[in-house]
Amino acid sequence: MGNPKGVKRDFAALERRRMQAVKLFDQGCSKAEVSRRCRVSNQSAGRWHAGWKKGGSTALKHPGRAGRKARLQSLHRMKLEADLQKGPEILGHATQLWTLPRIAELIHQRFGHRYSISQVSRLLRQLGWSCQKPARRALERDEDKIRTWKRSRWPAIKKKPVDKGAPSSFSMKAD
Repeated sequence: MGNPKGVKRDFAALERRRMQAVKLFDQGCSKAEVSRRCRVSNQSAGRWHAGWKKGGSTALKHPGRAGRKARLQSLHRMKLEADLQKGPEILGHATQLWTLPRIAELIHQRFGHRYSISQVSRLLRQLGWSCQKPARRALERDEDKIRTWKRSRWPAIKKKPVDKGAPSSFSMKAD
């Protein structure tokens, strides 16, 4: 099982524990004893023991990065960011709005990789981009008239608080 969400694995600490197990195996300790001293399951101790027997301590060294290698390498990520900065109109879209499907299409056209919508969203977060919702405003909108209306007309029609002494409409008392 993995770590809880948001908790990073400490690969150095894991390797130190395996190297501690190597020392114990060298001293002749059993798998059960290694399991107890290293605070791991018997299965892990058994796996380590088999690796140690087969390849020595080097077999238990950290193998490198965990997980799948990224499909978009750093150069491609920089090119993608440059394309995103240019805007979608340059690439033939009618509006100035980047959508996740448009970005997925761009990645496929430019780099030949198919990304799902959730993968595109994760990639954008890694690149430091955030989801933005454009303000939907009418083209005919007149900010000066709106400001004037808010100052003069709105206070006149705004609901005033009810007098504190008046009974509540939800009063439990029978009159």
